[in-house]
Amino acid sequence: MKNDDLDAMLAVAQEAVEIGRKLMTTQRPGEVHAKGDRDLVTDLDLRIQREVQAFLAHATPEIGFLGEEQGGGSIDPSTPQVWTLDPIDGTSNFAHGIPLCATQLALVRHGKPVVGVVVAPFLNLSYSAVEGAGARCNGKPIQASTNANLARAIVSLGDYATGAGATEKNRRRFDVTQALAENVERVRMFGSAALDLAFVAEGRTDACVILSNKPWDTAAGVLVAREAGALVTDIEGKQHTTDSAETVGASAAIHRALTEVLS
Repeated sequence: MKNDDLDAMLAVAQEAVEIGRKLMTTQRPGEVHAKGDRDLVTDLDLRIQREVQAFLAHATPEIGFLGEEQGGGSIDPSTPQVWTLDPIDGTSNFAHGIPLCATQLALVRHGKPVVGVVVAPFLNLSYSAVEGAGARCNGKPIQASTNANLARAIVSLGDYATGAGATEKNRRRFDVTQALAENVERVRMFGSAALDLAFVAEGRTDACVILSNKPWDTAAGVLVAREAGALVTDIEGKQHTTDSAETVGASAAIHRALTEVLS
């Protein structure tokens, strides 16, 4: 049976991300600013975060908040509970008119996501999950792929690195790209960690490999994928936490074969 408290938090989260959906579909990006080397933020990212944060502060004043556009940070596992938000996951896609972008929000308790919502407004997709209660897309239950053949797998890869240290970081990403290209049916790069994980949850793809793990990028999608039956670990196959260096989500049937290839 679902936890009534988590059901209430899911309702709050769904109302909060609706702010992002409405603004993304009715407003232009506005000015595009550089946060760093090839790392963008738009006026709308900032507006969505302000409005969602204000809504959550009113609806759940006892819960903390961590958003990408306030300078980021990490989650202390001892923190009782905190909302973590990416107002527009896939900002570069959004700024260029590519529909692969989403607003995502998660409630994290003691370092573990327990409520997650991912809304991709231009794809008309809304994913949600509550710990222990399964995952849904547009209100209908979803399940991860049962494909057991890595050679028939569609695997998405997180973005290449930009900014300081990008050259060294991308050497590893190129190695991972090569390993995937030689062992899976196709490799895809969507440009949104939220959608990488949500597509695994829905069975659109068989796995995703994201060589980063920022909580606003992954917390909601990790919960949705897990609740849909996918395994989510680090690249070595160890249990995924907010402290993991990477995020690998995969069909349970190919997870071991995939992590062996990546290792």
